[in-house]
Parts: sequence; structure tokens; C-alpha cells
Amino acid sequence: MDLILKNSSEHGEKEHENFQVFHLEWERVEIPYAVFSWMLITFFAKLGYNKIPFANKLPESSIMILIGLLLGIFFFLVNMTVITLTPDIFFLFLLPPIIMEAGYFMPNRLFFDQLGTILLMAVIGTIFNMFTIGFSLYGLSSSKLFGEELAKLEYLEVLLFGSLIAAVDPVAVLAVFEEIQVDEVLNIIVFGESLLNDGVAVVLYHMFEAFEEKGEAGINGADIGLGLVSFLVVAGGGTIIGIIWGYVCAWTTRHMKSVQLMEALVTISMAYLSYLTAEIFHMSGILAVTFCGITMKNYVQKNVSDSSNATIKSMMHILANISEMTIFLFLGVITVYNESYYFNFWFIIATVVCCLVWRVIGVLLLAKLTNLIRIKKISGIEQVIMMYGGLRGGVAFALVLSLKSPHKYLFVTTTLAMVYFTVFFQGITIKPLVRLLRVKTRSNTDPSMTERVTNRLMDLAKLGIGDILGEQSEIPLRTRRVYKNFDEHYLQRLLLRDRKPEPKFQETFDTIIQNDYLTKMGKKPSGHH
Repeated sequence: MDLILKNSSEHGEKEHENFQVFHLEWERVEIPYAVFSWMLITFFAKLGYNKIPFANKLPESSIMILIGLLLGIFFFLVNMTVITLTPDIFFLFLLPPIIMEAGYFMPNRLFFDQLGTILLMAVIGTIFNMFTIGFSLYGLSSSKLFGEELAKLEYLEVLLFGSLIAAVDPVAVLAVFEEIQVDEVLNIIVFGESLLNDGVAVVLYHMFEAFEEKGEAGINGADIGLGLVSFLVVAGGGTIIGIIWGYVCAWTTRHMKSVQLMEALVTISMAYLSYLTAEIFHMSGILAVTFCGITMKNYVQKNVSDSSNATIKSMMHILANISEMTIFLFLGVITVYNESYYFNFWFIIATVVCCLVWRVIGVLLLAKLTNLIRIKKISGIEQVIMMYGGLRGGVAFALVLSLKSPHKYLFVTTTLAMVYFTVFFQGITIKPLVRLLRVKTRSNTDPSMTERVTNRLMDLAKLGIGDILGEQSEIPLRTRRVYKNFDEHYLQRLLLRDRKPEPKFQETFDTIIQNDYLTKMGKKPSGHH
């Protein structure tokens, strides 16, 4: 009986509840709302950058950081909690579109011609900088320059910090080098180095992170040997995963003639999946998406329609541009929002000086080494620009945020200071330096038909001379010829929709026609017939 009365009373209360006209469900839409809000904020920031007369005197990256600082101060004053930069947001959402675009539109021939120099700078250079910066800071801390508290810094902890602070950031380099328009060879060396050494730095970071967790006493020779093996596995595995996904995408687009509308979506999705697949297996996602883009470019552009090519180009540029600007905005916002600071003036100054000094020494040594085998030497002026191009950015900061080190707050503060120094001081002064040194700048036109055919004839001539003299010096050319033969006889049959053996003249002519089409897609009709 009591139960019946209780149910009756509850039913009566429900009947007397007023109907709610207005509902508030912020939690349900918070994440997508934040994503699209940041996209709009990024757009308005870029619009302001292009509209304000004095703003374009500074690099876009530095202006974005300043706008981020203002936003951070505003959010702080109104006591608003916002979603900002975290390691997962950076590595899973913001970095992949930038690297994907860079890989897909990479000038393949130029990249592989300079691959030896790029690998030397990216691999040996990053390892050199990591050890020299790390041990320099360790030595200075042992001398009690940074105070009694930091005199007990362990060498593994400082090497871990050295691995992330040694990373030259492709986002920052792209932002600055796109504006100064340096020569193609110099640009591809510095950009290629920043692209590949990010993968190297991330691998080194995870290796020393594992070493630090084990402690100095727990590390033996076998651990160091396995660490070196893991370095090769992670870098090589990421590269192989990227190439496989590139072939899968090419094979898929070959069969998409009846569903051309989906070509752009499939291409971008598969490039992104190459990054995520590598991350699943703890391989280098950066190298995976880079080589996926390089592989796709050879086949996908020939398989998909002209309108799909234009769409892929537009979508990649939009995603990369938004991601790049959002990273710098977040760096400004998190400067105000981050409460995990530990300020040690001498440690910050020592880190900045060590990064600059060892960058200069590293470039001088490696350039001297690579000039021994290069036909076109890296000049002294070009070496100065390479030294100056060692910008730090989002990669270093995202890595330092995920640290579990006892001195994490010190490293966060120092990394942020290093990012600000390189983006503002080096980013602002590099353009006047390029003009002062009269560094050769690149033209905005594509290689002419004569240039492309001449390059091909010179390759064949060098190979022929090498065969006559019995020399094996042209290893890159021989490797390219072997791959080209394999590509023409097997891969193209499998991956291309319409396989047409074309002479170089016809191929170049088709490329010019396609570039004209893509250019006109972005312009209004002139009205003349």
C-alpha cells in the first residue's frame, strides 16, 4: 500500500513539473565547439596579419604567438578554461597535416639528389647536438653554475632534455623559409633536415626516456645496443609503413574512375592513416607520412582526375596552414595558461648559447665532410643560413610537456624560452641577413622543358662515363635507374590506371598543361574567349 501511495505521489510531482523551454548542454558539444572555434580564431588572426599594414614586416609565426599571448591573457582575466596544446593534440592532430603536405609536394628529384647531405645533417647532426648540448649542460651544472639545487642533475636527465631541444622544427623552418624564398638546393637541405631530424629526435627522446626510467645503475651494454637497434627499427619501420600505404593508396585510386568524387578524401585519409599506423607500432609517424606522400605523388597524381588533383592540393594546403598557425597560437596561449614554471636564468642562457654554438660547430664540421664528396659545394654563405635555420618550435615543446623528469618544470620553462628566442630573434633577423649576404633566392617558375631534359641527359652521360672508367661513384644515379626500371616494368603496371610509356618531352608538356589548369582553377574567368 505504501509503495502504491509513493508511486502515486511521484507521478503527481512529475505532472506538476514545468516544461523546460531553454536547455544548456555545454559538456556535450564542448570538444567540437572548441575545435571549430580555434579554426575561426586562426582564420581571423591570419586575416588580421594580412590586413594590418605593419604586421607583415614580421614573420607570420611570431605574430601568431603574440596573438596567442593576448588571447591567453584575455582567457586568464575572464577565468575561462580552454583546450590548448597537449602532446596528443600536437602529435595526432596538428603535426600530421603539415608533414603530409610537405611530403606530397616534395620535389622528389631534388630531395633524393640531396638525400646524403640531408641524412648526414639530420641523423649525425641531431645525435651530435644532443650529446654536445647535454654534456655541456651537465658539466656546467656540476660546476654549480646553476646553483646548488641543479648541481645534482643526472647525465641521463640532461641527455633526455638534449634530445628534444636538439630538434630543428619543420613547422618553424617552413614558416620562415617560405617567406625568404632561398635557393631550392639550400631550402631542400634545411627543410629536409628539419623534417627527418624530427623523427630522429622523437626516437632518441623515447630511448633516453626509457633509459632514465631504468636509472643509471640499471643500464648495461646490452641496453645501449638494443637502444641503437630500436633507433634503426623505429626509423626504418616508419619509412616502410609510409611507402606501403603510398602503394596501397595508388592501387586504390587506380580503381576509382567510377567514383572520382571520393578520390581526394581517400588520398588524404590514407596519408593520415600511415601516420597513425606507425604510431600504433611505436614507429616514426613523421617519417611514415613523409614517405607516404613522396610515394603517392608518383602514382596518385596520374590516377586521379584533374579536379581531384586540384581538390587534394587545396585541402592539403588548407589543413597544413591552419595546423601551422594553430600551433603558434597555442604556444602563445599556453605561455599564459601554463602554471608549471621553474625559472633559472643561467640555465636558460646556457641552453640558448649551447644550442647556438653547437649548431654552428655541427654545421661547419658536417658541411666540410659532405663537401668532400659533393660536386656542388655548400658555400660559406649557405652554411651561415643553415646555422641560422636551426629554429625550435612545437615539436620540442610538445615533447617536453610529456616529460616525467624531476626537473620537468625547469625544462618546460627553458624550452619555451628557446622557442621564443629562435622564432622571434632568428625568425625576424633571417630575412635581412639573406639580403645582406645576397643569398641566391629561388624563382617561382617550374623547371622548363629544356632543364628537365638536360638533367636527364646529364644523368645518363655521367652513368655512361662511369661505366667506361669502371667507377662506381654515381651510386644515387644507379639506384634511381634500378628503381626506375623496376617501376616501369612492374609497379606502374600494378598501380597506374592508364599506363602510357611517355618520352620526357611529352611528360613535361602534360605537367605544364596540368599546372596551368590548377592555376586557373583559383582564378576568376577573364570573360574573353
